[in-house]
Amino acid sequence: MNRISTKLTAYFFLTVLIMETVFIFYLHQNIIQTRVQEEFSKLLASGSNHRDVLVEYYSDTTMKHIVLMEKDRAREVIITDNKNKVASSSVENMPSLQEYLPLLKDLNLKTDQILVSDWKEASYIISAHPYKVSPVQSGYVVMFQSTSSIKQLVNELNMHFWIAGGISVIVLLIVYTALSKVITRPLIRMKEATEKLSKGDFDVRLPYIGKDELGELSGSIQKLANDLERLKNERNEFLASIAHELSTPLTYLIGYTKVAMRKEISEQAREQYLSIIAEESERMKELVKNLLDLAKMDENTFTVSKEYFGAQTFFENIVKLVGPSFEMKNIKLILLCENNFQVHADSLRLEQIVLNLLDNALKYSKENTEVTLTVRKKEKKTIISVIDFGIGIPTDEVEFVFEKLYRVEKSRSRSFVGSGIGLAVVKELVEAHGGSIEVKSIYGNGSTFTVTI
Repeated sequence: MNRISTKLTAYFFLTVLIMETVFIFYLHQNIIQTRVQEEFSKLLASGSNHRDVLVEYYSDTTMKHIVLMEKDRAREVIITDNKNKVASSSVENMPSLQEYLPLLKDLNLKTDQILVSDWKEASYIISAHPYKVSPVQSGYVVMFQSTSSIKQLVNELNMHFWIAGGISVIVLLIVYTALSKVITRPLIRMKEATEKLSKGDFDVRLPYIGKDELGELSGSIQKLANDLERLKNERNEFLASIAHELSTPLTYLIGYTKVAMRKEISEQAREQYLSIIAEESERMKELVKNLLDLAKMDENTFTVSKEYFGAQTFFENIVKLVGPSFEMKNIKLILLCENNFQVHADSLRLEQIVLNLLDNALKYSKENTEVTLTVRKKEKKTIISVIDFGIGIPTDEVEFVFEKLYRVEKSRSRSFVGSGIGLAVVKELVEAHGGSIEVKSIYGNGSTFTVTI
């Protein structure tokens, strides 16, 4: 009983078998009772008819006619007088009815009545019909109906019901065996698929089996397998990218450190190499910081505490913070804030969002261009846009810019020092605020990142 197909077959079979047994028993008893009641009704009707004829035309001749009517049939009739003695009978050999004659001695009935109704044990069912023409011309018309026809009907019913029951059991076994296979075959496939998943084999293909619960479960397992396969590939790509991102600054650090340690180089050259070392160290620091932020987001260990604060002052402070970096690259940073409305957000997280977007614009913008930071209120939402005139993003790559470690510039040269993590951090933080972020870009002419929170 460890296989679900066996359990399903057993449970369904027993349930339906019990229901079928109860139904057959009820139907069997109901048919028998109906048939017996019909016999009782016919017997009472026949006896009542004989009694009425006898009362209206009372005579010995009438009694003989009544007796002749029932002779050689499944019924018998006895007519008694006012002393409960047999006046006329359709039975030639009275011994066959001797055991029932004591019932007629002390009869005192006012209406028609069934005297013997036990058709299972008795040979006859018996009804008595009182008649009275005059005080001396009275008695009973007693009808005897053989129970053999009822018993024969019951035996035939029993045989047919046993045949029907046996056939239904066989059909049930066949149907439930087929159904259990239909139901459990997909379950077995899903079990095998989950076993493959547990072993790290995500190459799982489950067939479409419909829109029912099994189909939904199969679809969910297939989606899980696809997601795990994708996550596995992303993990491998992530690790390869991290290794590449870390190896580049480490190579520069090790190489320029060795060069800077040479005694024969000039102080000017040494300072140049040390500045490169410092630059690569900052790059590594920023990369590690972004990785930690991303790890916290993946583990949901960071929190967003919203509060109200003035937009004008908040964004002016950010511009002052990053202004020198833009000036060093000869890029003009413009702030456009409509008015000092209230922003409802986590100020620390929002600052991180804006700084990442501005840093991204700075890295990929050309010298002697401008970057515009616009802030406005629309209904109850704050809309923040960062517009640059940098290298832009190809149309077929726009949808991937928020993925971890994705970079539009594939060469990873030192001309563009992005890690491909900043925008992924931005997207996670924006969604943590319940907001959204979108990007519009023309390759070679810049990009516009718009945040709505």
